[in-house]
Amino acid sequence: MSKLSVGIVGLPNVGKSTLFNALTKQQVVAANYPFATIDPNVGVVSVPDERLDKLAELSSSENKIPAVVEFYDIAGLVKGANKGEGLGNQFLAHIREVKIIVHVVRVFKLDGVIHVEGSIDGLRDFETINTELILKDMELLDKRIDRAMKESKTGDKSKKEELTVLEKVKAALDEGQLAHTLGEEILGKEVVSELSLLTSKPQLILLNGDESEVGDNLKKAIEELGFQYMVADLGQDASLGRLIKSAYKSLDLITFFTTGPKETRGWTLREGGRAPQAGGVIHSDFEDKFIRAEVVLYDKLVEAGSWVKAKEKGWMRIEGKQYVIQDGDVLIIHHS
Repeated sequence: MSKLSVGIVGLPNVGKSTLFNALTKQQVVAANYPFATIDPNVGVVSVPDERLDKLAELSSSENKIPAVVEFYDIAGLVKGANKGEGLGNQFLAHIREVKIIVHVVRVFKLDGVIHVEGSIDGLRDFETINTELILKDMELLDKRIDRAMKESKTGDKSKKEELTVLEKVKAALDEGQLAHTLGEEILGKEVVSELSLLTSKPQLILLNGDESEVGDNLKKAIEELGFQYMVADLGQDASLGRLIKSAYKSLDLITFFTTGPKETRGWTLREGGRAPQAGGVIHSDFEDKFIRAEVVLYDKLVEAGSWVKAKEKGWMRIEGKQYVIQDGDVLIIHHS
């Protein structure tokens, strides 16, 4: 099951709980989503997609199951979290499990809501959280580099190469860079990807307040790191649909569909994923046992009015293992 897991991070009192509470009101009924253990700090939220409704109507489906996002409410981090301040170690470990970080930064000024640092400074808070993530990653890297040094002394060329890659990551973090900025050439190496570094994860910055309260220096700092940001007044409108779609976009995710009388369902796949991988998302056995896929693009299926008519018009294609799934593809997977 491929799902998008998002960790909500930030300092205390920046609006994380407001966001999480708004999200959990949109929660998917747990019975429709057997893959998740629903903890108090996990909200399983459907991805807004009107295509799902139209397909369910077209197939007269008994059930309709959207693609989903899991949001993890990670308790407020504080300066020193990497050393365990404010239960920091526990919460930093939770972040390691997610695929993308929604980083909530407070820009609103409100006398009744105290700030942990005593003043409102979005850039300072943004840098505080990222510094904590860097320090925690450095702690993990130091241990892994020690091991790699011992392994490289055996004369194994691949172990020496691993050490070189790890030292490149460490050098970047020492300079205050996030691992995210190193690109896939480094992050894609197995020795790095298996560490699941906190600073390697994409971040979507949610600026809690009004556009007029966002300083240019904060916008510049976010853009320099290659992150997207959105401004939302969480007290009035959590802009949930926009947030979920932005999280999708940040991870280069697409939605494909399966539909029939029993169920219409949206599934999540990384852009560029091939037909067997889509099969694996539906059921783990389908990837290895994949034979072929019947494919109709959503628009064409709706225009035809039924799978049979789409076939008659020649809009249904038979695709093999090399086919790259497109957003909106409706599939029937054939497997051995």
